[in-house]
Amino acid sequence: MSHANARLNVRGRLLLVQRVIDEGRPVAHVAKELGVSRQCAHRWIARFQAEGVAGLQDRSSRPHRCPSQTPPEVEARVLDVRAQLRVGPARLAPELGIPTRTIGAILARNRVPLLRECDPLTGEVIRASKATAVRYERDRPGELVHMDVKKLGRINDGGGWKAHGRDHGQTGAQKRNRIGFDYVHSLVDDHSRLAYSEILPDEKGSSCAGFLLRAADYFARHGITRIETVMTDNHFSYKLSNDMAAAIATLGAKHIFIKAHCPWQNGKVERLNRTLQTEWAYRQIFYSNQQRHDALAPWLDYYNNQRNHSALGGKPPISRVSPT
Repeated sequence: MSHANARLNVRGRLLLVQRVIDEGRPVAHVAKELGVSRQCAHRWIARFQAEGVAGLQDRSSRPHRCPSQTPPEVEARVLDVRAQLRVGPARLAPELGIPTRTIGAILARNRVPLLRECDPLTGEVIRASKATAVRYERDRPGELVHMDVKKLGRINDGGGWKAHGRDHGQTGAQKRNRIGFDYVHSLVDDHSRLAYSEILPDEKGSSCAGFLLRAADYFARHGITRIETVMTDNHFSYKLSNDMAAAIATLGAKHIFIKAHCPWQNGKVERLNRTLQTEWAYRQIFYSNQQRHDALAPWLDYYNNQRNHSALGGKPPISRVSPT
């Protein structure tokens, strides 16, 4: 494989040398037909004359010395804290007192995998993901809110396979017990990223409608007094429910839907769903479903009031809806 920035591979460089030295052709003519500059051609010829064929091999473009590079002990600390906290450069910067771009360079230099590619519980690489460059943000809080539901498997009392491993035995009663799912309903404001979530037993239209009204009350207590537009996917509990339509009418809001099979259009709440999984649901081992349930409210308070958000310049969501 040739150097990433080279116009010619080793065979092309040898061909250039043969045409100039063996055939006696002008350097400028050979350089032009091979698509390189005269200076480049002269450089390869000089290397060949000094070192032979070995001089045509790729060389590292890294400088011989980097006096401004981060010291090894600081770099090791960044890698240790990243492995421990499993958060991105924007979250690590205030923790370590190191610029975000420096941390990003350290992680890239050491080929640390992106968080979205890793298991949130163990940090092991398990997936690849797709990103989009199409971004938008509404001008004021409440102008648009995103709504969605995330389904999570419930946890048996005493813990499941995450606590005991996949090889642990089960009693007959446990095998017969279909513990089902929790439905995490979430609403996030497009401008401020203020979020509200609840765990409900289902995703019926009546449940979605009740959640929306309670979420609107939560938003009102935190400075978003009016919701103008609600965006959801095309699930029947959103699109066909009279209860949902009545709840939106009560708020005086407009209901809009994303294009079918395009969940990235509702990307802010989809991203919240992933954050909920990595930082709440799968961040630690829970030994009962109630234990995980009880951990949601404290995490949500931390998310809205303390956790820095890269899209908000490193500030928490409450900074955009509160004068303090």
